[in-house]
Amino acid sequence: ARLAINTIKTLAIDAVEQAKSGHPGMPMGAADYAFFLWTLHLRYDPRDPAWPDRDRFVLSAGHGSMLLYALLHLSGYDLPLDEIRRFRQWESKTPGHPERGCAPGVETTTGPLGQGFGNAVGMAIAARLAAERFNTPDHLIVSHRTWVIASDGDLMEGVAGEAASIAGHLALGNLTVLYDDNHITIEGDTSLAFSEDVGRRFEGYGWSVQRIDGHDHGSIREALDQAARDTSRPGLIIARTHIAHGSPGKHDTAEAHGSPLGPEEAAATKTAIGWPPAPPFLVPDEVRVLFAARAAEGGRARADWQHRFLAWSRAHPEKRALWDRYHARAVPEDLFERLLPLVTPAAAPAVKPEATRVTSGKVLQKAAELIPSLCGGSADLEPSTKTYIKGSPSISRGSFAGRNFHFGVREHGMGAVLNGLALHGGPIPYGATFLIFSDYMRPPIRLAAMSKLQVIYVFTHDSVLLGEDGPTHQPIEQIPGLRLVPNLAVVRPADGLEVAMAWTLALRRRDGPTALVLTRQDVPPLKRPAGFDPGVLFRGGYVLSEAGPGGARVVLIATGSEVGPAQQAQEILAAGGIASRVVSMPCPDLFLGQPEEYRRAVVPPGAKTVVIEAARLSGWERVAGREALLIGLDRFGVSAPWKVIAEKLGFTGQGIADRVRHWLET
Repeated sequence: ARLAINTIKTLAIDAVEQAKSGHPGMPMGAADYAFFLWTLHLRYDPRDPAWPDRDRFVLSAGHGSMLLYALLHLSGYDLPLDEIRRFRQWESKTPGHPERGCAPGVETTTGPLGQGFGNAVGMAIAARLAAERFNTPDHLIVSHRTWVIASDGDLMEGVAGEAASIAGHLALGNLTVLYDDNHITIEGDTSLAFSEDVGRRFEGYGWSVQRIDGHDHGSIREALDQAARDTSRPGLIIARTHIAHGSPGKHDTAEAHGSPLGPEEAAATKTAIGWPPAPPFLVPDEVRVLFAARAAEGGRARADWQHRFLAWSRAHPEKRALWDRYHARAVPEDLFERLLPLVTPAAAPAVKPEATRVTSGKVLQKAAELIPSLCGGSADLEPSTKTYIKGSPSISRGSFAGRNFHFGVREHGMGAVLNGLALHGGPIPYGATFLIFSDYMRPPIRLAAMSKLQVIYVFTHDSVLLGEDGPTHQPIEQIPGLRLVPNLAVVRPADGLEVAMAWTLALRRRDGPTALVLTRQDVPPLKRPAGFDPGVLFRGGYVLSEAGPGGARVVLIATGSEVGPAQQAQEILAAGGIASRVVSMPCPDLFLGQPEEYRRAVVPPGAKTVVIEAARLSGWERVAGREALLIGLDRFGVSAPWKVIAEKLGFTGQGIADRVRHWLET
């Protein structure tokens, strides 16, 4: 064991030295318990990194990435020693912090502290969902656990507290966190800013808590055994460790947190731990044999599982069919067509104005009926966000058969848990809150986009037009801010038809998250020409209507609740002899991804353009050009009825028409 542990340490030392960059101290301090976790408890098969019933391992302390890379290499994953040598280099499989997709065995992108912890809670929930749906009295096919290594910094971040509270509330007995309590952060000893009793806090959350010497092998083994046996609640193992353990000069120092040891100290450390004189990146044969034996055990465990899975499939063909749909996240090819009757006048001749959040709730019911993977909930706002799947129970302690989550007032934790649900595989998760509170979950939104996760955000109360709650609840900068996130599709539908498109887009989109931005106030169904092809909605922007004498003199581009007033302005302008075109653009990024010929046909080059959106309008120059008239907001909102706000701030048909006419005349 000692030789293998020292191999983990020296690989971390050598990689950081060669890169002249990195965090050697944490891998050195965590190597003891990480070794025993990976060789005694963690269930994996490096030949099949995607085995559904593998244990999940999350290095929430992502700055210690060389700990994970060393373990993956030694365990037989496809991560050659040459990639360890290329640590932190261009296009290597070993970036500075673990990134999902760079190397097999990396379950999630970590580094922003606390996020991996939240992901792990989502993974543990997803495992419980699958166990409830697929295990039978005669066949246990879902039995894996989620293991985490977290740092002092992880447990200081608020997101970890939110996620830990959820885990304790749900009694996630399939989750164990090893807290690397090394008392060191970048600035120095944690006592500078952190003096709480973490164990008592987690006991208050409902976790089991063990306290051990993280370098005492007997204590480590006993704690891991006990954690694996306790399936009634999540477990926290507080492992008191020493950063840069074994280094004569950097032991217990903040310098070892984020800087190489240096050539002299690296050599001194190797001497102190009894490492043989050798070139860097030595892996003794005895260590390879040890880890190969563990990998072989994992292979046998996977083979045994496959045997049970086939027997279960034969005994329960209906469950096997559901398994295939669930894990494929299957979505009907004709989903949009099947949603149309809910939102088109043909199904309800007297379509009345309706908030897009209400229409979204109706669409969600049909989508959930058709897509077994779809599940989610709200941050204590379901009566307002309309996101409860009817006919399905709530997920609660000891009951995971349902599809409705109650995340509580924990937007940040909700975002991280959603990512974990998506990372695990199976669920298509959604989370709902008011658009203004998307600010509380920006970090997991960014990571979902970076990691190409299929997560759906339902953001309601989307503008100043939500009314009386006032400026604290009225989003101004949130829409353009979300549009700045690469690979996040932001869709702001204007009526029921566009809501159906938005949900279809989100449910089909496998390579990134989607934000649905919905109104609190009622909006009218849009006026569309005879023979209108609903498929054009998936281009992100389209010509909605033309009115007035001759060709369009001005193009009015609007989104969401401002499209209806834009059409009213079009009629007013036409009555005054000014022809205009209204373009509805629910998703500008999707529109900008269309062929140039289509974009030019919708917004002709050189046309006088107007953008109308009740938000800050940064970024619209990509669509409308820099000479466009921008009818938006550069101020915070106000508490008043929404119709009064619309009139005072110029978001009525008359207000828009007056601004356009004055602009054209000057």
